[in-house]
Amino acid sequence: MSRPRAAAGTRRSAARPAAARASAAALRDNRLVRALAAARMGGRRVLVPYIMAGDLDAAATERLVELLVAAGADAIELGVPFSDPIADGPVNQRAGFRALARGMTLGRALALVARIREHTGVPLVFMTYYNLLLRHGLAAFCRDAVAAGLDGVITADLPPEEGDALVAEGRAAGLATIFLLAPTSTDARIRSVAGASSGFIYCVSRTGVTGVRDEVPPELAELVGRIRAATETPVCVGFGISRPSQAREVARYADGVIVGSALVGMLEEDPEDLGRVGAFVRDLKAAVSGR
Repeated sequence: MSRPRAAAGTRRSAARPAAARASAAALRDNRLVRALAAARMGGRRVLVPYIMAGDLDAAATERLVELLVAAGADAIELGVPFSDPIADGPVNQRAGFRALARGMTLGRALALVARIREHTGVPLVFMTYYNLLLRHGLAAFCRDAVAAGLDGVITADLPPEEGDALVAEGRAAGLATIFLLAPTSTDARIRSVAGASSGFIYCVSRTGVTGVRDEVPPELAELVGRIRAATETPVCVGFGISRPSQAREVARYADGVIVGSALVGMLEEDPEDLGRVGAFVRDLKAAVSGR
């Protein structure tokens, strides 16, 4: 005699909480999640510099990450180049095209992470585009990313409403999935992003693409406040922060500050002047720390 349908349903219901508990445990062990939780407990703000993987070359990118960590970076965001970088401004677009010309791919970026991980425990996050992850395979990407030592992924062109598969695979593997919010985001979108994000929520300081800006929008503090009211997940602000004074201002109300185009622009102007890059990151770290 076959078993009642209810018994099978009960087994499925019991399996779902078990899977959820396993996913939650995997994320608790995530370096990015732990680093941001520790910073919040200690009343500290984090600095997250962005560079494009392979912009100079893979070996130079490794050395650059070591320099950024020594200068005070709390986490590193690595761009993975894509042929149609719709969220990137001109500076980061040019860096991506240089990286593509030098042969950087998603697979090579993962290999780069594995080499970097031999020298540092600082959290590492990719910023890239969904097509690359789909081509690799979502489950395979999340497994390979965690095996290499990656802690999170920002997929600039993936809205949370279409991100269920990536979120599920990421949580199962222990990879944080980070989604973006902008000044135009509604309360409903904030709740949606909060539900899909782990590690942190990426708050875009203004509409448009990445790039250096002269000032922090006055309405940014209110936006961060709206996000904080909807979630306990840390909020990091990026897009347009290019000076220590701006970083200091944003650190008053956000959990972290992301700086990209200003750094990438320095490397574009003079790839050999890493001392200038290190000094800039130290100044940013001091500003974020309130010094």
